[in-house]
Amino acid sequence: MTSFDLSANGINVQRILRNPAPSMLYEEAIRSEPRTAISDTGALLAYSGEKTGRSPKDKRVVRHAESEKDVWWGPVNFPLPENIFMVNRERAVDYLNICPTLYVIDGYAGWDPDFQIKVRVVCTRPYHALFMHNMLIRPTDEQLASYGEPDCLILNAGGFPANRYTSGMTSKTTVDLSLERQEIVILGTDYAGEMKKGVFTLMNYLMPKRGILSMHCSATAEPSTGSSAVLFGLSGTGKTTLSADPKRKLVGDDEHCWSDNGVFNIEGGCYAKAVFLTRENEPQIFDALRFGAVLENVVYDEAHHHVDFDDISITENTRGAYPIEFIDNAEIPCVAGHPSDIIFLTCDAFGVLPPVSKLTPEQAEYHFISGYTAKVAGTEVGVTEPQATFSPCFGGPFLVWHPAKYAQLLSEKIRKHGVNVWLVNTGWSGGGYGEGSRIKLKYTRAMLDSVYSGELAKAPTQKDPVFGLDFITEAPNVPPGVLTPRDTWADKAKYDATAQKLAGLFKTNFAKYADGVSEAVKNAGPA
Repeated sequence: MTSFDLSANGINVQRILRNPAPSMLYEEAIRSEPRTAISDTGALLAYSGEKTGRSPKDKRVVRHAESEKDVWWGPVNFPLPENIFMVNRERAVDYLNICPTLYVIDGYAGWDPDFQIKVRVVCTRPYHALFMHNMLIRPTDEQLASYGEPDCLILNAGGFPANRYTSGMTSKTTVDLSLERQEIVILGTDYAGEMKKGVFTLMNYLMPKRGILSMHCSATAEPSTGSSAVLFGLSGTGKTTLSADPKRKLVGDDEHCWSDNGVFNIEGGCYAKAVFLTRENEPQIFDALRFGAVLENVVYDEAHHHVDFDDISITENTRGAYPIEFIDNAEIPCVAGHPSDIIFLTCDAFGVLPPVSKLTPEQAEYHFISGYTAKVAGTEVGVTEPQATFSPCFGGPFLVWHPAKYAQLLSEKIRKHGVNVWLVNTGWSGGGYGEGSRIKLKYTRAMLDSVYSGELAKAPTQKDPVFGLDFITEAPNVPPGVLTPRDTWADKAKYDATAQKLAGLFKTNFAKYADGVSEAVKNAGPA
């Protein structure tokens, strides 16, 4: 840790700590941040305040002549005039200049040195500094000595609101990204995940320009061959749980790129959901939440500082951030060979999708762009029956280009490297939510074991008449009756009607993206 000069950025604070050790950040947090504590396992307990999740409607991208033709403008990427970005930037700098201490974290995004970018975070809260110390790739002392100027600068002034009367501002929160300056300005939110996802959004712009597919996914590697498997899936589909596989090496849990060299993790850490966490169900994640980790917005008892992961009175979005080396079977450096298999995870609460299907490249594009899962009753106010959720490329809020750009890159790489692509349903069987039952985790794990061994690629299949999927009818250690969804329903007519309903939702959703894809991809969805 050294004192640091930020005057080139207009910041003239006397006490600036660059890359302080986690132990020092603990001290700083306990002294300066109300409610901060240390859990009985050694994790730093921190609280983000009013915002306990991201604010996607407050994300802005600067409209600039150099990049405006590349950006997928609309509800994901709201345009921001460059002069308004500079107004917000100056507001952030003014706030940073009145803070007694600033923290600077210098690190890297991307484990492959051929495609790595340098990221600098300037923030006011020790908890934010520790969070990004964990989530960025940590430089060695030698790298830090020659670090120089960053490629990406994050000015986190989240403790100060945006001016709601400034043109283009819809609330006191704004997260602004300038692709040309490669800068991110944060006002009006202290939720740490905005920094992590800001870096990912920038990588989602820079990497496809170089023919590299950036992906919102987890990745594992086969220890003996080094080949990888990539798992896509929205929240609640089992992506983190299924990538924590003791028989494989963990490359990363959330953000990756696929280049001509293979797959590499963007991050230096993991950001895992902590709600209902137990050692029995997820021992690797549970044991990683020790000294050096950050636990965000959790409830703990005052006497023993024991965290109650079942208590969601602050938020259901409780999370833990820790360096990836805290996972025993992490692959360090976090790089692996080209994927042998790609797995799209969906939690189908309607109960009509097969547990496992093998996709053609065209179907892979279709389902990648669709990014389907379903919310179940009770997860949100007003949700009384299963509701379909679609997020393009399984990461819609972080895309910069049109989804077809990422889907085309995916399809090209699938064909070039002969990758098997699977759609795996971790949701319901024998009926929808409230009638059927969720497919047992042990069956899903058995299916993935057979995917990785190559056995499932040789298994018999049957064509689903509604969704057009070639679904597997026999898999080791999985009862045959589980694999054909219609057979698991007592009321076949109700199954047929529910399948048609979901097929219609797929078609309605995909119509938004149809102009950007080929006829073959359009025809790869439900009949």
